[in-house]
Amino acid sequence: MSLPEQTLHSSPHLPPTNSVRRMMILVILALIPGLLAQVHFFGWGVVVNLVLAVATALGAEALMLRLRRRPVLPFLGDGSALLTGLLLGLALPTLSPWWLIVTGAAFALIVAKHLYGGLGYNPFNPAMVGYAMLLVAFPREMTAWQPIGGDSLGFLDQWRYTLTGSLPAGLDYDTLTAATPLDTLRTALGMDLTLNEIFAKYEHLVSPFGGRGWEWVNLWYAVGGVALVALRVISWRIPAAVILTLFLVATLFALPDPDLRPSPWFHLFTGATMLGAFFIATDPVTAATTPRGQLIYGAGIALLIYVIRTWGGYPDAVAFSVLLMNLATPTIDYYTTPRVFGEERR
Repeated sequence: MSLPEQTLHSSPHLPPTNSVRRMMILVILALIPGLLAQVHFFGWGVVVNLVLAVATALGAEALMLRLRRRPVLPFLGDGSALLTGLLLGLALPTLSPWWLIVTGAAFALIVAKHLYGGLGYNPFNPAMVGYAMLLVAFPREMTAWQPIGGDSLGFLDQWRYTLTGSLPAGLDYDTLTAATPLDTLRTALGMDLTLNEIFAKYEHLVSPFGGRGWEWVNLWYAVGGVALVALRVISWRIPAAVILTLFLVATLFALPDPDLRPSPWFHLFTGATMLGAFFIATDPVTAATTPRGQLIYGAGIALLIYVIRTWGGYPDAVAFSVLLMNLATPTIDYYTTPRVFGEERR
């Protein structure tokens, strides 16, 4: 008596519970609280940036997939290009011209992602590569942030300015823009002002707790990031290492001279700190993968953020810090890989 014929399949026999698409969707959903806070404080320019950056990212992704003779819809549907466009759009100033947004998003997808082989092969975070390129190439346009409580543009006026560069009657570029809180703080410290004098003079931009508006934006990005950790979409080690190391380093430098060094709270709740810690540094392709390596990787990002913010040429340093540690990721993983039982370490 013969056994009934059966179709044998190789392992794994249990269906996977995770996928790239699921991870990307959860990350995008976790961005929403911080995104809404950013729109609330900085206006419709955030929405315009997101629309143009996402559209360009998806278009560049489809173009490169066609050129590489890969199926378009499956890769567009995984959400990676969408997330890259969102992260870049959130990082750009609210008065960015259309060509700046399109150039950055196209560069991120074409050069930083597909020229290295596509998702899973890129050594650098694509969104941060696009941002860093724009910051180096177009420094003036990358400072066009609108301050809290100043003049702002309506939705249609924002679109008109982004596409044509024309402003409504009675408004000019200088009245709409201001230096970022980090840039304001560093410039004022260079003028030998104390922190108390700076907070009094620029109270509409900075406070001891952080940049005006930015403290709430960072708080809501942290809420979304904690949700990702709770859902085990990202590891807790990288954001914890970034936040704790930046807090400790800022405390060590602030204690001896609190009139000249901002508090650790200022560093944590100003600029892109929480967005970087939870959503950018944790990129599974470019971040360290071993448990010890993730702690080292996150601590390295925090150290570089503080060094560049304090003594470097750019006030906010998240992009450069992440990219520099992306360079170090292979070495970190190599020296922190757990030893296999019975293996002789050489």
